[in-house]
Amino acid sequence: MLIEGKEEAKKVYTYAMEFRRKVGFLTLCHHLFLTISFFCLQFGVSTDTITAHHSLEGSETILSNSQNFKMEFFRPENSTKYYVGIMFNVPSMAVVWVANRDKGMDDSRGSMGISEDGNLLVLDGEKRVVWSSTSKSNISTSSSPANTTAQLLDTGNLVLKDNSSGRYLWESFGEISNTAVEGMKLGNGSSIGITRELRSWKSPWDPSPGTFSLRLRHQNIPEVIVLQNNSKIYWRTGLWNKQIFIGSQNMNSGYDYGSQIIKDVEGNITYDTFKNMKESTKLHYVLNSDGCYVEKHWDEEKSQWVLKSDQWVVKSEIGISGQQCDLYDKCGPFGIYDPYASKSCSCLKGYRPKDEMEWGNGNWSSGCIINAALQCHRNSSTEENNKKDGFLKLQRVKVPDLPHWVPSLDETCETDCLRDCACIAYSYYTGIGCMHWFEDLIDIQQFSTGGADLYIRLPYSEFDQNRNNKVIIIVITLTIGSLAIASCLYFGLLKHRGKKSSKIMPREDASQVKLLDELPTFDFEIIAKATEHFHSGNKLGEGGFGSVYKGVLEDGQEIAVKRLSESSAQGQKEFMNEVVVISKLQHRNLVRLLGCCIERGEKMLVYEFMPNGSLDSLLFDPNKEVVLDWTKRLMIIEGIGRGLLYLHRDSRLRIVHRDLKASNILLDEQLNPKISDFGLARIFGSNENQAKTQRVIGTYGYMAPEYAMNGKFSEKSDVFSFGVLLLEIVSGRKNSTFYHDDFAISLAAHAWKLWNLEKMEEMAEPEVYDMSFKMSIRRCVHIGLLCVQEYADDRPNVSTVLSMLSSEIVELPHPKQPAFTGRQRFSDNKPSKQSKSYVYSITISDVEGR
Repeated sequence: MLIEGKEEAKKVYTYAMEFRRKVGFLTLCHHLFLTISFFCLQFGVSTDTITAHHSLEGSETILSNSQNFKMEFFRPENSTKYYVGIMFNVPSMAVVWVANRDKGMDDSRGSMGISEDGNLLVLDGEKRVVWSSTSKSNISTSSSPANTTAQLLDTGNLVLKDNSSGRYLWESFGEISNTAVEGMKLGNGSSIGITRELRSWKSPWDPSPGTFSLRLRHQNIPEVIVLQNNSKIYWRTGLWNKQIFIGSQNMNSGYDYGSQIIKDVEGNITYDTFKNMKESTKLHYVLNSDGCYVEKHWDEEKSQWVLKSDQWVVKSEIGISGQQCDLYDKCGPFGIYDPYASKSCSCLKGYRPKDEMEWGNGNWSSGCIINAALQCHRNSSTEENNKKDGFLKLQRVKVPDLPHWVPSLDETCETDCLRDCACIAYSYYTGIGCMHWFEDLIDIQQFSTGGADLYIRLPYSEFDQNRNNKVIIIVITLTIGSLAIASCLYFGLLKHRGKKSSKIMPREDASQVKLLDELPTFDFEIIAKATEHFHSGNKLGEGGFGSVYKGVLEDGQEIAVKRLSESSAQGQKEFMNEVVVISKLQHRNLVRLLGCCIERGEKMLVYEFMPNGSLDSLLFDPNKEVVLDWTKRLMIIEGIGRGLLYLHRDSRLRIVHRDLKASNILLDEQLNPKISDFGLARIFGSNENQAKTQRVIGTYGYMAPEYAMNGKFSEKSDVFSFGVLLLEIVSGRKNSTFYHDDFAISLAAHAWKLWNLEKMEEMAEPEVYDMSFKMSIRRCVHIGLLCVQEYADDRPNVSTVLSMLSSEIVELPHPKQPAFTGRQRFSDNKPSKQSKSYVYSITISDVEGR
């Protein structure tokens, strides 16, 4: 019995211990579940609300329900302060609203929560209020819990609402920052209480209010303006026609992102900044610290924010589309701004500069004055003074500021203006109606497309038909006489020129001969005398085409003479190509062609002489007799970029240079760079973006991979060459010096290595490096790497590069691995038959310094 009792007791004990073990495990699981749930609620849950019991702490993030927006504590680049901000939920930060923009915190230990009186507060680490949803004087000290909740909506709007009624007590869209997102409204009016406007950041790393503001201006016709220091107009969109702003050239009725202006019954005017018609696209508009209003959209493939290139926004000095600023009133009263003209400011017809000397110096602010008084401003009653004024029609313009809307029909708009002596211009635009101007005409801009028709009132003398007829008769008489004289000279010289042409230009057609005839010509004897009969001591350089000599004309002008070698078949084609291209171009960063000489079987081009020679002679001088400091190098980089921009976008022709390198950059007496050697340049048609050739010629190391391997070239091929050149200028080292390096086979590969080590400043030549230039050097290397990316589509265009260099574009995208950074690309891998034919046809053009 004893034994059986012991056995039974043992069973009971074992059962009890097993039960205890299971219960303990369940209890532990229960505790772990509660703990994990607690931490999830506090730190990791994707909630979109802040309540009286749940605040946003420094390390947490709040997500909107759609997860398109998030709110968290952040620290801007180059700043030591922390802020609470709403931003897009993408890898690259794009802040759309900042709570405590006036008062940054010293660390991230702050919090955002609901106060006892129902307000939304931001507290720093010392529990001091740095921001609230009401003014500090209105913060209640009530001890009763508030029945409010803050929620981050899918629109990016943070709202504080009453839980009982659901009514919004406050919203971030009512205190907007520097960024406009879909659904946000600008506006003014008594019931709104305040003027809703965008306010720029003080700097890219300081979100406190800057000097620029963007607001809706509603006089009698609405428009949007950017103000500087709350008073001076910096830019305006032009007038609203109930669909678009007609003073913004690239905005049209088919605009992807619609908007509207609404006036309610209480007299409030609101402007919906935009409605996104492409729901799959994330986009926003930013009024940056430079006063530029730019559109950014998210590129999923590149995983970065991209600036739109054809937007209706104010542009900085070298803007988004490569144009100059369309800033407010740039040309003064009665002046018109044309970014495509040789002189960007000119007076309206019938007007002259108010101050000729200022205009000659490029200061147009004084504007223009009328040549002759209008009819109703004359005191005499003679028959001549009773002649009526007329109207000059200007097409496709941004109409002047400060119009007056009048209730006239289209057919009576002109006559109503003519009857009013004070009316000096009129315009009629569908959707707006009739507009008259009674004050100085300011901020007129010529557009290539869009805009409106403007009619300027001028005195009769500008339209005097009799006077015009006399002028026409005189012109016809002189023309006939000139043609008669020219005909005699032509037929007299025709036989003589025919004898010479076969010797001088055996391979060129008549159009090429004509082109050379249009250039200023130099006699062979003059060129020979200037160069001391092409003395070897005057030789500046030599290449496949021939030689370049220094010369001095009789008047003392120094010249550079490019003399084509008779034995160079390649040079014949390049010579004519250079004539075709450069004879039609003129820019301060392009070398200037003075004329040509085609006598005695010679083909010579005469250029302005550059006293500081070519860039490579200074950069790569082994003795370093002259060391370019960083400021001069940066000036040279920007000058080359401006010259390249002119070739690609701003000249009458679209030119791809194809041989951009240090030896083809000449320096004048002030070290201003000038692009030279257009023998390989190619003129592109207006609709042509890329070309292909079987004859790949250029300089190895500067050629883009798509050109070197497949013969394809475009503007982006020049961008690649510019990137290599930029890295050479920063480092003072030739790209070719890396070909036998054990660690990098190219300068781009060396820069890529330093990029990954975050030591880009080490690219700089030691003699020019200074800590004060560190950020500028790093930025240049970064831009150079963006230019030498392997795929053309990844490279920025030249206008974007210039915007990056001027820091207009502050946040630079991450570069992808450059081309030609691995040896296996050419040495290890066997090329295909197709690539082999192109690679082996490369002609190295390595002309020494001129």
